[in-house]
Amino acid sequence: MRLGRGFRVGRWLPPAALIALLLLVWELSVRALGTPAYILPPPSAIVVAFGEVRPLLGQHIVTTGTEALAGILVGAVIGVALAVAVWALPLFRRLTYPLLVASQTVPMVVLAPLLVLWFGFGLTPKVVVVALIAVFPVAISTVQGLAAVDGEQIDLLRSMGAGRRDILRVVLVPSATPAFFAGLRIASAYAIAGAVIGEWVGASSGLGLFLTRSQASFRVDRVFVGVAVITVLSVALFGVVDLLARVVAPWQRAGREQEEDV
Repeated sequence: MRLGRGFRVGRWLPPAALIALLLLVWELSVRALGTPAYILPPPSAIVVAFGEVRPLLGQHIVTTGTEALAGILVGAVIGVALAVAVWALPLFRRLTYPLLVASQTVPMVVLAPLLVLWFGFGLTPKVVVVALIAVFPVAISTVQGLAAVDGEQIDLLRSMGAGRRDILRVVLVPSATPAFFAGLRIASAYAIAGAVIGEWVGASSGLGLFLTRSQASFRVDRVFVGVAVITVLSVALFGVVDLLARVVAPWQRAGREQEEDV
């Protein structure tokens, strides 16, 4: 059953039912065992806490969302530039590819305090954290997309008198675009969490600050509210990137639908 183009109701019902079941088990278990709310509050208490802090969440959400979007944009631009350089220049690939992989072994929790020390408590260190998270998946995925280009197609276009711009427009961009968005989807799933890590170290606004204050006041229910909001924002950002990929690369969506219908 479909509601609109490409939307399958059956695809969303099972996870929604599973989440509802887990929340019900959580609620009943906490009440049956008499677990104190300061250790594990029931979902109903978290809903009440959300109602209490809802007027405060708006500015925190805007701040974290702005940091995540700006970081993804910066990381995507740098990632594409690195991917093109790695693909086109063998020497650059040998020099930088191992460093690109090694950069992912440094935990952001360790790096974030240094970025705050270097750039202050403003927007910049949070954007840098998210950009560093986004660069790697975007760069690696785009490199793979460029490497998958059929060399015979490029040779054929060159034999027909095509220039670099024609080859870029006809072959390279269509081939690398799906891979680019695959990396961007991964980056979007971690962008909100990256911004929160930066805010955790030092910020005047944001969901990381909200979580820090909730922990300091031993309001575990509000901590769960913050976690839930972060989860919803991450899923929403992933959905926006996925929708953008469907618009920019519709041929990929058509190919998936044909595979599903087989």
